[in-house]
Amino acid sequence: MTEPDRPIRVLLADDETMIRHGVRLILRHAEGIEVVAEAPDGRRAVELAAVHHPDVALVDIRMPVCDGLAAIAPLLALDPAPRVVMLTTFGDDDNVVRALREGAAGFLLKDEGPQELISAVRAAAAGDAVLSPGVTGAVISRMLRAGDAYDAGGGALADERLARLTGRERDVLAALGDGLSNQEIAARLGIGTGTVKTHVGAILEKTGSTSRVQAALLAHRTGLAS
Repeated sequence: MTEPDRPIRVLLADDETMIRHGVRLILRHAEGIEVVAEAPDGRRAVELAAVHHPDVALVDIRMPVCDGLAAIAPLLALDPAPRVVMLTTFGDDDNVVRALREGAAGFLLKDEGPQELISAVRAAAAGDAVLSPGVTGAVISRMLRAGDAYDAGGGALADERLARLTGRERDVLAALGDGLSNQEIAARLGIGTGTVKTHVGAILEKTGSTSRVQAALLAHRTGLAS
């Protein structure tokens, strides 16, 4: 987590110059965020991260020389290590699952809006998981089919964690299991998005989940979501 009196230092790694340029422009106008380095591939990203000590590394999954997946481990081996957020597109779910298993803090769709990008950087720097709702549902399906152990527990342990939630929190958890965004959950339940955010935070804390994906998997393990 970053110190409160200095900007969040960000490294960008993407082989597409236009993508890096667009992300840099967005973050340049965000208060408390500073882009300290840019790299066209994973190998260069690791080299620059060792010099500039970013708090957050935004890393494209698909790059030449060394792709984003191969760069995760060496980035996390640095001291201090940045929080690694993968940049991805629809249809790349297998690689997203691999990135999460490798220790990435989460993933962000390249076509997310400016505010979502800024929020993702701040969340990662604060130690939170970053997960684009638009891909979460597909990733959950892949993990369930593979019997993935990335969730917050199964069997009696999962039921015990579920028992800690209020009725409304269970409703929100079920919606998370369906891969819905906060806005979609709000529409389904007839509540405000701010209220949804509060419920999601409480769910993560009470169940010991570190991300929306873990919480969603818990919903499936306990039968809240089909």
